[in-house]
Amino acid sequence: MRPLPRSRQEVSPVIRLPALLACTLLLGGSAAAAGKTNVTFRYKPPMDEERPVITDATVGPQGSDFAMRLRFDKLPWGDDCKNRCANATLFLDTDANPHTGLRLGNGAPENGADLAVIIQGARDYKEGGTSSAFLRVKVRQLGDEAKSADDGELLAELNHRQDPERVQSDGTTVYVLVDATTATLPSGRKVRVIYHPPGAKPVQGTVSGMLGSGAGSSVQIFKGTNNGKTSGKAGNWSRAPAAGTK
Repeated sequence: MRPLPRSRQEVSPVIRLPALLACTLLLGGSAAAAGKTNVTFRYKPPMDEERPVITDATVGPQGSDFAMRLRFDKLPWGDDCKNRCANATLFLDTDANPHTGLRLGNGAPENGADLAVIIQGARDYKEGGTSSAFLRVKVRQLGDEAKSADDGELLAELNHRQDPERVQSDGTTVYVLVDATTATLPSGRKVRVIYHPPGAKPVQGTVSGMLGSGAGSSVQIFKGTNNGKTSGKAGNWSRAPAAGTK
């Protein structure tokens, strides 16, 4: 994945998803059920929570990507949330090994995370005092020296305008495909997924990893395409469509 230039124009956060995106994720599943190709964990935020937070997440391998469907309790970006838009981080321990990766200490569930996926509602400020809202996703790889998500190497900075093959939104739901082909990213049969809501206890689940049995065969967020056109088949990908070359 590559960071892209920042030319943007205003777009409403409530958009209709194009045909290439199909919400055919397997639903259900327990956050504690190991070895499955998806996980759904739920979180009920307090009534006084100001920022949008993830209330339902489905995560799993899709080809060589990690696919995510993240539902927020309110619009995660746009004019409605003003300067209190989403700033949510999902941690992935891609080899389910708490002894490698992020080091928070004190037995924190995030210990061992190898990827941090940060979903943010952001604004692009322009000359003349005008601004436009957009949905941004940052992906950081966390090495053994990392003591916070900010310490990780920035692998990609995506947005819903320039990277619709990897980032899309539909109301309060955000869809993300994270490239997991980085050579130094650990792989395993299982992946731990951790979300730490502000002021609350972490929630986590376990899914099949890139080396797991049947990995990538059950979770489908974006359908396969042929030169950008929907093929009508939901076959597995090694990459998302229109992603360009590395």
